[in-house]
Amino acid sequence: MFEFPNISEIRPLIELARREDLRNDDVTSRLMVPEDAIGVGTLVQKEVGVSCGLPIVEMVCRTYDERLRVEQIPGFHMEIIEGRFSDTHRMPLLRVRGPLRSLLSAERTVLNFLQRMSGVATTTHRFARRVAGTGAKVYDTRKTIPGHRLLDKYAVRSGGGQNHRMGLYDGLLVKDNHVAAVPLRELQNYLSQVVSRCRAEDPSRLIEIEVDTLEQLREVLKVDGVQVILLDNMDCPKMELAVELRNKAGKKGVIDLEASGGVTLETIRPIAQTGVERIAVGALTHSAPALDISLEIEE
Repeated sequence: MFEFPNISEIRPLIELARREDLRNDDVTSRLMVPEDAIGVGTLVQKEVGVSCGLPIVEMVCRTYDERLRVEQIPGFHMEIIEGRFSDTHRMPLLRVRGPLRSLLSAERTVLNFLQRMSGVATTTHRFARRVAGTGAKVYDTRKTIPGHRLLDKYAVRSGGGQNHRMGLYDGLLVKDNHVAAVPLRELQNYLSQVVSRCRAEDPSRLIEIEVDTLEQLREVLKVDGVQVILLDNMDCPKMELAVELRNKAGKKGVIDLEASGGVTLETIRPIAQTGVERIAVGALTHSAPALDISLEIEE
């Protein structure tokens, strides 16, 4: 298990989810379930994939009703199954016990979080398997659902991927729009000044520069202090040339190359075989389908 986001960081998101669904009333449960009824429900993963997000179940349940209790299932402890790939179609995850009205009210919100996070982890797992043995690693992007970034990036780690910068605040990533007005002949000098200012502020910051052409790559390779160069929407032959240029410049092991742009399960392995060290995949978070998980109430 990786360290799960702190409750203080995600409580506002959980409270928002509760408020948009429940407000002040669950009409159906109030009219159909006796107030003193106690229920037990089991969360079941019903699809092959990676279970992810189990620690959030108790956080959500307590937000709905402090009396709801989350229980481990013998043989399926959270520390074992969180982030684990399962090829079975019915794997019990957790059990929830408490007032039946509250349990039914919390059901959809719990499942929304679990299905989303497990879907991201499962999608990441599939991409990561495709590059196994190549030396390349799969990275996420900032293409996340607003408000869910901490959870999305946790899910990526759980699925075997790597996290790119969390946001605009924790890394320098110079993209094409940042240097659109800078002529190629001035690019090296301009970026050298930017990198120098960034290093002066925080020597530990990630510094990454995006390039669209091999001509830009040649100029960026001359800039000291760059850690990653992003190859934007280049085909595999161009990426192979980029790797060759980087290596001939003596920057292998100093500057990593990152492929980005429309990466799919079909294209990721050929990309990895070009020699790039990093592959950014927006689909990990912007296109991950939910994993099928249900809450089954015991009779």
